[in-house]
Amino acid sequence: MANVIVEVSKFLMMILFALYTFECFAAFRGRISVKKRERIFKRQIFFMYLIHLDGYLCIYAATDEIQVVLLYFLQMILITVLLGNYQLLYPNASRLVTNNMCMLLIIGFIILTRLSYDKVIRQYIIAVASTIIIFIIPVLIRKLKVLRKLTWLYAAVGIIGLAAVTIFGATSYGAKLSVSIGGFFSIQPSEFIKIIFVFFVACMLHQNTEFKQVCITTVVAALHVLVLVASKDLGGALIFFITYLVMLYVATRKLFYFAGGILTGCIAAVLAYELFSHVRVRVLAWSDPLSVIDNEGYQICQSLFAIGTGGWFGTGLYQGSPNKIPVVEQDFVFSAISEEMGGIFALCLIMVCVSCFLMFLNIAMQMKDQFYKLVALGLGTVYAFQVFLTIGGVTKFIPSTGVTLPLVSYGGSSLLSTMILFAIIQGLYILRQDQGETNGKQNTAGRTRFDEEIEDFS
Repeated sequence: MANVIVEVSKFLMMILFALYTFECFAAFRGRISVKKRERIFKRQIFFMYLIHLDGYLCIYAATDEIQVVLLYFLQMILITVLLGNYQLLYPNASRLVTNNMCMLLIIGFIILTRLSYDKVIRQYIIAVASTIIIFIIPVLIRKLKVLRKLTWLYAAVGIIGLAAVTIFGATSYGAKLSVSIGGFFSIQPSEFIKIIFVFFVACMLHQNTEFKQVCITTVVAALHVLVLVASKDLGGALIFFITYLVMLYVATRKLFYFAGGILTGCIAAVLAYELFSHVRVRVLAWSDPLSVIDNEGYQICQSLFAIGTGGWFGTGLYQGSPNKIPVVEQDFVFSAISEEMGGIFALCLIMVCVSCFLMFLNIAMQMKDQFYKLVALGLGTVYAFQVFLTIGGVTKFIPSTGVTLPLVSYGGSSLLSTMILFAIIQGLYILRQDQGETNGKQNTAGRTRFDEEIEDFS
């Protein structure tokens, strides 16, 4: 009976998620009335709850453990609080961004419950704590004008925080990523400093893009990257580097800077290959994993086997072997999703992440203040590039970089920092609407500022 439930469940979950994903892009169509757009978001929430229920019914059928039922209800309360409080406290917040954040959280909860019950409990506790924090952030973005004046505080906190990891951090898989606090829990500072880094670059470039200013900004940005390289956190260094290049190009509109940065990055990649043994190991595992399947290529081979085994429709929860992949709950969670939930479900997950990035980019395009425009663009780049690195690594498109899939992978620092990132984006979205009201752009019957932004974007 359990096998029948699992088999039916995987198809139902896939269909519901495909419908949810379709609604993500339906919301981007212009000339849709307010009522139709509201119905889109309500349908998304309906699909979201059904996917959550379907996933946990399947898990309960496979495990017959009563604590799974309790965990389901606790998560449902959390998601309801997230959705309800955003609508209550910030009625002008982006419903699409809120829905997508909750949907990705739900997918993470489902797959982590299947992989490790202890880890999903810890993930849930971090999510609850994060929820309390993120409801404060949008109002801070709206009210605190001092954010653009803390340039060198951002730089000092970023460099000192990363240096602390280099000196005191624990080595994991060849890199120093986190520091232990009191021996009870560890924190990965780079997850938060990448947000601070975006604010630093925006502060430096929002008014002045003269050559001297660009040189100073580049030196400080390079210090961030070099400290990460010294920690052998090359995935983090790559995220900082690409984010800076994108922000620099948009601020200056000079292709020379971007091309020079790409050339520098290529040279740095060659040097990293020569200097760091674990980089050579990952490149070898990427280029020909089967030749070193017993050692360096084991993880990527197991990932590819899992994705291939799942096919388009998946094996169903608890019907695959995702635990054969080392560190599957973190770096390779996408492989577990592909194996048991199916390739179609995995593609829909990618498209939901794409819709998040499009919304971030949309907000950046519509911001009139250059500082906030650069912040939105930088945070969107951080999010999109991290998704690219994660999925590219597990599918052998690029060498594995050891970064997590935002909101889905296990990791307290990653979860908290990504929810903060989404909250900042919400604050910018609300701020943009406030600016529209100040300029006399009021709602008209059957038309909202959201409609205008979608038409401008498309």
